[in-house]
Amino acid sequence: MLGGNKRRSPAMDTLVGNNTKVTGDILFQGGLHVDGNVTGNVTASETGSRLSVSERGVIEGEVRVPELMLNGTIKGDVHVTERLELGAQAKVEGNVYYNLLRMEAGATVNGKLVHKPGGQPRLALSHDAAAAEPAEESN
Repeated sequence: MLGGNKRRSPAMDTLVGNNTKVTGDILFQGGLHVDGNVTGNVTASETGSRLSVSERGVIEGEVRVPELMLNGTIKGDVHVTERLELGAQAKVEGNVYYNLLRMEAGATVNGKLVHKPGGQPRLALSHDAAAAEPAEESN
């Protein structure tokens, strides 16, 4: 884990098994683990939800989740609002939008990596703060 933080992760409530193929969109909350194939968009409806895709797992569609642990393949854009971990066998064919990223050697992304900080205010430099204040009007 990054920085040695001990975080409580959601239980994997739902499993798409190794010999399973799902065709259609998946909307979930809590934890979802994919060992099989999903053809459709995968979206989490709750903050703190986690998607895990094993080295055998394949998702063909857009992914929108707070947390993603990927060691398989995603063919589509990936939007992660909290934490993204790309394992050594991870493959993404699409753009990746992330807040916090951990990427192991061997992971591949065929698309853009776009940092989207989540919920953090932009820190202004002291000389920017003066410029941002409205000028006083003189009459």
